[in-house]
Amino acid sequence: MHIGKHIKYIVRQKGVSVSWLADKIPCDRTNIYFIYKRSAIDTDLLQKLSKILNHDFFKDLSEETFSENN
Repeated sequence: MHIGKHIKYIVRQKGVSVSWLADKIPCDRTNIYFIYKRSAIDTDLLQKLSKILNHDFFKDLSEETFSENN
């Protein structure tokens, strides 16, 4: 899973703007676009994004990992 693309997908599904997300992190809007390009991400940032967006990205990653092994 490309985590940045997945985050971007969830942000769109939630209907929130890049500006809103940047304000919640907090960071500059351009940093959100940088996150979208990442294939890997720091767990602290992923935890923060999970809380802000009310979405368990760790579960998504885990499910993909274990489905690949079966």
